[in-house]
Amino acid sequence: MGVFRYTDKYAAPAREQRERYMTGKCEEHHFGPEGLIVLIEYREAAYLKDDIDNIRILYTGQKDKLKARDEAKRLEGHHERTSAQKKPFTPGKTAGNTPESADRKSG
Repeated sequence: MGVFRYTDKYAAPAREQRERYMTGKCEEHHFGPEGLIVLIEYREAAYLKDDIDNIRILYTGQKDKLKARDEAKRLEGHHERTSAQKKPFTPGKTAGNTPESADRKSG
């Protein structure tokens, strides 16, 4: 079948794609910080929404649908790593409350 990638927050699957693949019962799974990565699984497709990077991916067919969970977990790990890199400094209030800082004060 196929994988359709949308790199804009406002881009979405075409009407024909929604009618063909994105109907009926679905399961919704949330990943990442504050659940901003959403995987919606349908019978014949999976739709992955990443509201952090504003990416949407439609996986159609059983083979490609299996890739959706792996991609959701990969995105979750990517965002965890990048958020840790964005916060390299620790505020003074929280830095003094660690066990290591207690050893320096007693020395």
